[in-house]
Amino acid sequence: MSAVPTTQAPVPPKPTRKQSIDPEAAQKLEKSLAQRPDKHELIERNILKDDTVAPSLQAAKEKLQRSQLEDKLEHALQARPKPEELVKGGILKETDAPPA
Repeated sequence: MSAVPTTQAPVPPKPTRKQSIDPEAAQKLEKSLAQRPDKHELIERNILKDDTVAPSLQAAKEKLQRSQLEDKLEHALQARPKPEELVKGGILKETDAPPA
């Protein structure tokens, strides 16, 4: 058997890629990313939603919370004293009371 030398085609050199951003911008970006708040802080500041509930239930949870808040506000508005009662109690001047 004779060994036939195989000739391989020369591999073309890889083209050099130009960086998409300059080193100064990259350094500025890295500095900004290092200073950004963590996830827990963003949740506390109401920037991110708390992810303790499955995503499929998140909308239902928010709708329920809003409904409960509306009910609580409606109850508080119903329980507050009327302007006439505030005038009788000396809290509100008669001239400041809205017309009945």
